[in-house]
Amino acid sequence: MDVKELLKKGYIVLDGAMGTMLQKKGMKMGVVPETLGITKPEWIIDIHKQYIEAGSDIVYANTFGANRYKLKGTGYSTEEIIKKAIENGRKACEGSESFVALDIGPIGQLLEPTGSLSFEEAYDIFKEEILAGKDADVIVIETMTDLLETKAAVLAAKENSNLPVFVTMTFEENKRTFTGCSVSAMVLTIVGLGVDAIGVNCSLGPDQLAPIVEEIGKWSDIPVIVKANAGLPDPVTNEYDVTPEQFVEDYKQMLKFGARIFGGCCGTNPEYIRAVKAMLVEAQKNNEFESNRQERQLAICSPINTVVVNQPRIIGERINPTGKKRFKQALVEKDMDYILGQATEQIEAGAEILDVNVGHPEIDEKEMMIKTVKELQSIVSVPLQIDSTKPEVIEAALRVYNGKAIVNSVNGEDKVLDTILPIVKKYGAAVIGLALDENGIPADYKGRVEIAKKILNKALSYGIPKEDIIIDCLVLTVSAEQKAAGETLKALNIVKNELGLRTVLGVSNISFGLPNRELVNKTFLTMALTNGLDLPIMNPNVPSMVWAVRTYKVLADIDKNSMEFISHADEYTEVVGNSKTKEGAVPADNGDANDGKNSKLLKAMEQGLKNEGAELTRAYLENKDAMEIINDMLIPALDVVGDKFEKGKIFLPQLIMAADVAKVCFDEVKNYMSAKGGQSEQKGKIVIATVKGDIHDIGKNIVKVILENYGYNVIDLGRDVDPMKVVEAVKKNDVKLVGLSALMTTTLGSMEDTINLLKENNLDCKIMVGGAVLTEDYAMKIGADYYAKDAKRSADIAKEVLG
Repeated sequence: MDVKELLKKGYIVLDGAMGTMLQKKGMKMGVVPETLGITKPEWIIDIHKQYIEAGSDIVYANTFGANRYKLKGTGYSTEEIIKKAIENGRKACEGSESFVALDIGPIGQLLEPTGSLSFEEAYDIFKEEILAGKDADVIVIETMTDLLETKAAVLAAKENSNLPVFVTMTFEENKRTFTGCSVSAMVLTIVGLGVDAIGVNCSLGPDQLAPIVEEIGKWSDIPVIVKANAGLPDPVTNEYDVTPEQFVEDYKQMLKFGARIFGGCCGTNPEYIRAVKAMLVEAQKNNEFESNRQERQLAICSPINTVVVNQPRIIGERINPTGKKRFKQALVEKDMDYILGQATEQIEAGAEILDVNVGHPEIDEKEMMIKTVKELQSIVSVPLQIDSTKPEVIEAALRVYNGKAIVNSVNGEDKVLDTILPIVKKYGAAVIGLALDENGIPADYKGRVEIAKKILNKALSYGIPKEDIIIDCLVLTVSAEQKAAGETLKALNIVKNELGLRTVLGVSNISFGLPNRELVNKTFLTMALTNGLDLPIMNPNVPSMVWAVRTYKVLADIDKNSMEFISHADEYTEVVGNSKTKEGAVPADNGDANDGKNSKLLKAMEQGLKNEGAELTRAYLENKDAMEIINDMLIPALDVVGDKFEKGKIFLPQLIMAADVAKVCFDEVKNYMSAKGGQSEQKGKIVIATVKGDIHDIGKNIVKVILENYGYNVIDLGRDVDPMKVVEAVKKNDVKLVGLSALMTTTLGSMEDTINLLKENNLDCKIMVGGAVLTEDYAMKIGADYYAKDAKRSADIAKEVLG
C-alpha cells in the first residue's frame, strides 16, 4: 500500500505537534528544531513512535523549517537535515504500516511584491527541499499564508517528484490568511494545480476552524485536511486550553464538510491523536462521512477576490494594443504607470475581470507579459484573463499568476488544442474556446456549435473540468454581414442552454464601420445577455454599456431587490449625457489637494502608482511647504489606508503597496529639502527586534516598513537579538520607543527578560510588543507598555509616544 491507496481508505490519521513534544524533552531556547534530527535523533524517533502507537497513519518528518534561509548559521545543509529526518522517520515506522511525510513549511520571507523574494527564488528553495526528501512517501506543504509562495512550493513538488502532495494553509477567524488570501482562492488555485488533499492547519483551535473547514468543503472536491491547535496557549505555563475530548468533539462536526484527514498542530500530543483515531473509527462504523462540494460552477480568482460566474460579469478590454496607438507606445517604452492606470480606471468603471494582451511586434511579449501580470497583481485585486496566441507566453504568465486565471484562448484546430490545453490543465486555469478552426469562422450557427462541441470534448479529455470551459461564438461586424449578429446569438443560446457551457463575446466588434457605435454595441449587448452571454468583453469606461449590464440583471431577476443597481444610482446621474470617452482619458480627480483624506496622493497610494505619487509630490512642492505636504497630505492619506486595513477592507499586500508609494513621496520631499539646504523633520527613533531565540522576522519587517513611512527613524536590530543588545541600542541612540516581536511561545520568556533588563537600566523609553502568540493581557503581565496587534497599531502607538 502507498499513500494514494491510503487515500481510498476513507480516512487518514496524521500526527500531532513536534515542537510541543520537543519542548517537553528539554529542547533549549534558540535551538533550530530541525537540527535535533542529527544531534538528538533518539528524541525524534521516539516522538514519531509515540504518534504511530497512538494511531498515526502518516508522521511528519522533522523538516518543517529545513530550508536554506532558516538553516543559515546552523552549520547544516538542507540535504543533510532532510535526509537524516527521513531516515529517523523510517526507523520509527519499522514494524508498522505508517508512512513518512516530507514536511515543508514557509520559507520565512515574503514574496514580491509584498516582500523581496522572487517567485523563481522561492521555487528554487522548495525544489532543493523536494529533491533532498525524495525518499519520503508523501510531500506535505503546511502552515502557509501566502498563496503565491504556496503555488511555488506545489509546482516545485509536482515538477520534481511523483509523490502525492498535501497542502494546508493557516487562516485567521475572518477566513483570511495573514496576507489576505481567502479560502476560495486557496482551493481554486491549489486544487487546480493537481494536489491530492487540501486543508487548514495551525493558528486556531478546532471550534474556530470549523467555519473555515466548511468553506473549504464548499469549494473542494478532493479530501479535506484538518490539523488544529489544541486551542490557545497560556503564555505563562505554555499549556493549551482544549482537552483531547473537546478536541475530537469539535472535529466530529467537520465530517459533514468533507474532512477525511485529521491530525493535530501546536499543543497536541499522542493523547489527542489517540482520541482522533477512536473518533474516526467510530465515524466510519456509523457511516458519518459526507461528501464535499455539491455544486460545481465557473469561478476565477486573485488571492483576495473570487469571481463566481453565476451572473453576467464584465471583462475589461482596454489592456490591449489593438487599435490603440497610446497603448502601443506604452508597451514599447515600458510605461507601466500608463498600463496600470488603464487597469484601475476600468475597475473603477465596473470591470470585474481584466483581459491582458501585450502582443506587439516591437517588444518581447513573454517578458512584457510576465512584468505586466506581476505589476497588475501588485495593485489590483480583480482576476486576470491572459490573452495571447503564443503558448510560451501563456505558460509564463500562468506560472507567476497568483490565483486562478482565464486563458484567452484556444480554437478548434487540433494543433492549437493539443498545445495549449495541457498548459491550461497544468496550471488549473479556465479556458476560452473560439468557435473557429483551420477553415475560419463558420458562417452559420451550426458550424460554430460543432466546433464548440469539439473544444468541449478535447478539453474534457485533458481533464479540464466542464465548468472551466468557456465558448466564444464570435462577433462579426454587421456592417459587412448583417445576418452575422443573428447567427452569433443562435450559437450563443445553444452553447449556453444545450451544451451547458459558459459564454463570452467581444461585444464591440459588432459595430465596426458604423456610425453611433455606442448605440449599436449597447443594443447588441442586451440581446446577447438575453440569449445567454455570461462574460461580455467590453470597454467599461463607456457608462451606457455598464448600465446595460446592470439593468439587465434587474430585469432578469438576478440583482435581487435591485441592490447593485441602486447602490450605483448616483453614478448614473453623473454620466447621463456624457458617456463618450477617449482612449487614455483619466477620470477627473475631485479630491481637494489640501486634504490628504481625499487627495490625488491618496489615490496614488491606494492604486500603488509610485511614479504618479512622485510626480504629484514634485508638483505640490512647487507651491506648498514641504512639511505641509507631509503633515496635511501624506500622513492623513496613510491614516486612511491604515483605517481600511484595520476594518478588513484591504489586506496586507495593499497596505505595504501604499506604504511603498508613500516612501517614494517622502523621498521626494527629503530630496527637495536637502537641495534647499534644509532638513526634514525627525519624528523620533524606534528600536525594533525579534527577541532572543526567535528567528521569525516577517512581522517585524512589516512593522518597520509602516513605521518608516510614517517618518520615524527605525533602528532594526534583526532577529534572535540578545536583551543586552537592545539595551545598548536604546542607550546609544537615546531611543524613546522599543518594539519587540516574538512568534514562538518558547521565546516569550526572552521577551520578558528584555523588558526587565530595559527597566533595570532605568531607561526612559516605552515598550510595545507584538506577535502571533501574544495577547494584550500577557503583554501587560510581562511589563510592556503597549500591545501592537498589527503593523497599523504600531504606527498609532508611535504617534502617541513620539508625536
